[in-house]
Amino acid sequence: MVSTSIGESTVSLNVSSSFWPIKVANPNDSNFQSCLLAEDSDVFFQFVVNGLFMNLIGVLGVLGNIISMIILSRPQMRSSINYLLIGLARVDTVLIITSMLLFGLPGIYPYSGMLFTYFYVVLPHIAPVVFPLATVVQTASVYLTVTVSLERFVAVCHPLRARSLCTYGRARIYVVGIIIFSAMYNLPKLWETTVQKEISERDNITVYCLRESELRGNETYIHIYIHWLYLICMYLVPFVSLAVLNACIYRQVLRANKERQRLSRHQKREIGLATMLLGVVVVFFFCNLLPLVINIIETFRVDIPFSLEYLLQTSNLLVTINSSVNFIIYVIFGEKFKRLFLILFCNNNLFRNGRESPEGVTHEDSLISNGDRQSLRLHRQSTTVSRNGAGSINFGRSNGSTRQPSNRGSCRYANPGPCVYYPANRNTKEISQTTVLIED
Repeated sequence: MVSTSIGESTVSLNVSSSFWPIKVANPNDSNFQSCLLAEDSDVFFQFVVNGLFMNLIGVLGVLGNIISMIILSRPQMRSSINYLLIGLARVDTVLIITSMLLFGLPGIYPYSGMLFTYFYVVLPHIAPVVFPLATVVQTASVYLTVTVSLERFVAVCHPLRARSLCTYGRARIYVVGIIIFSAMYNLPKLWETTVQKEISERDNITVYCLRESELRGNETYIHIYIHWLYLICMYLVPFVSLAVLNACIYRQVLRANKERQRLSRHQKREIGLATMLLGVVVVFFFCNLLPLVINIIETFRVDIPFSLEYLLQTSNLLVTINSSVNFIIYVIFGEKFKRLFLILFCNNNLFRNGRESPEGVTHEDSLISNGDRQSLRLHRQSTTVSRNGAGSINFGRSNGSTRQPSNRGSCRYANPGPCVYYPANRNTKEISQTTVLIED
């Protein structure tokens, strides 16, 4: 939320329920010294929360989201749920960057005096564009989280319908549809502010201030669009949906854990993934609870005995944290994600186990993803050696002779397993002898 002082009154420009402790001045106010800084601002608190914590968490969050996108984009991770998580990581990355531009960097100047040019020149010019962009990605992040829970609900509670509903193609449609909806919903925010040039004769400097537009000064627009519609679309609908869906998922997880010995490997994987995403939703609720409270206070104009500034600053930080910690949740609860992370970004010799290929993926994990059993069956049928020679490929003894695989540097197994790779400096004879020993 953008808390903005206009004259003697305070209103809010909402990105999340906690965006923007930045002042949008009245067109007749020429006091540039406070045109971007709320009068009751605690500059030290703003410096610590935004200037230090938000920037630090933001940098780490962007790094974590980039790593998540790299891992989730691997061929062996291809699935509908992972595509949704990639979309969530992308919009969260943009949300973090916009938070740093709108709050993190501006939080440094009022206390330290650094970044004067950014605070009074750069920020007023980019804010009218960055602010609507921030609202778009924040809306997309909320509804992608709801879509992820909906996908898990179908996969866990209605597995027979998952094959038709939880597909990679449909996941793309969901992501594109959510982004289009988010952009259309937040389109009016492009016309909420204007930039006005100010010159200080005393200091002989030129600065720029954000001024409210005629649209932004309309009381009906503020009451309906900014307060009520925002409360319904950004909090009531997502919170209720997440609560209902994840309650059903949690109940199914508890039931499945009691019968865990009778579950197939695929069912155990789906339950484990649902558990991991429950953690994502719990963090979402925790980080967005304070913004929800602030939005309710403003919508119903509840009188409180203290300033909202500290709550606004804290809620800004919580929104940034929510977009930054999914990577940590994936590493803690996602076994496959953690294994790929250790192999791709850590020492392979320390973390590779005996069942993994040189690319760090088990033979089965590279073929099955999100319930794709058919591809796994086809693979097993194509690689199983039939002793009676019927219905499968036989590359063992035929007509009294032994045939060896013709591809250099690879071999096939009678049973699914990792393929052995040989150094390039070995000759063909050594490879053939080794292959014979393996087959025998």
